[in-house]
Amino acid sequence: MIDLRSDTVTRPTQAMRKAMYGAEVGDDVYGDDPTVNRLQEVACEVLGTEAALYVASGTQSNLLALMSHCQRGDEYIVGQAAHTFRYEGGGAAVLGSIQPQPLNFEADGTLDLDLVQGAIKPADSHFANTRLFCLENTHAGKVLPLDYLPRAEKVARDNGLGFHLDGARVFNASVKLGVDVREITKYFDTVSVCLSKGLGAPIGSILCGKRELIAGAKRWRKVVGGGMRQAGIIAAAGIIALTEQVERLAEDHENALNLALGLSGLEELEVDTAMVQTNMAFFSMNGHDPQALADYMEGRGILISPAATTRLVTHYDVSAEDVKTVVAAVKGFFTR
Repeated sequence: MIDLRSDTVTRPTQAMRKAMYGAEVGDDVYGDDPTVNRLQEVACEVLGTEAALYVASGTQSNLLALMSHCQRGDEYIVGQAAHTFRYEGGGAAVLGSIQPQPLNFEADGTLDLDLVQGAIKPADSHFANTRLFCLENTHAGKVLPLDYLPRAEKVARDNGLGFHLDGARVFNASVKLGVDVREITKYFDTVSVCLSKGLGAPIGSILCGKRELIAGAKRWRKVVGGGMRQAGIIAAAGIIALTEQVERLAEDHENALNLALGLSGLEELEVDTAMVQTNMAFFSMNGHDPQALADYMEGRGILISPAATTRLVTHYDVSAEDVKTVVAAVKGFFTR
């Protein structure tokens, strides 16, 4: 199957499988797993942070960050369509008693800093305490401009807010910009990075940041049931992800652009090729049923997630030849 539903569907590379097979392990709850400890050290080196914590998922990583920055009755400012607000089960509110203050994203994936400033609550018992400002990079495949980050950080610092990045695909952003990832992460107190998306590890995310915040996150990890034992078996794949899988993300970006360009010639589709920055392409259909297209594609060995605006995500299990196959199949749907 050619699976374009997400970059979470990647399967571990042979190098990862070999590393997992031979991984030295211990009890990570005791801090005794040498492979987990090495993964955390590598993450600090790569991302330029003081400390790091290996966790089960990106959702858990973001939750631990929010609960480390905020207390009950506090508030975080976040994008209306951000993963930390819309797609994580309301965990911050349910488990952390933390109120979200969502704002609409701008077209480029930023939050208008004047609106952010205006959303910060005064010191008044009628309001939740605004404690945290959250961004997402990439958002819907779009990369936050580098010159936006210091301006956003200034808003956070000037108002005494913590600053968190949902950087699930932050390496896609750094590859697109042609900069070391530390040129992005250096502005934030905490950064969540998924190892199981484009980087290809089978399981896990890493939460990086200031030492005291990561210490708090480690406690919350235990509270929410995220303490793992001989986790070195899966952490070994995370080390490969961080050290061997970053530069090749450029191939995914090229494939996504070629996919968008190939589909843009179809009058039945609306495709904005200018919005393809990393590994995601989007299209909407003019008068056709997205589910019918998805069913047709599945019958030809291609998986997509149908929606009013359908997202196609490239990754290392999708080749340049696969892209041609997908474009041909979509054309076939309309010329049946």
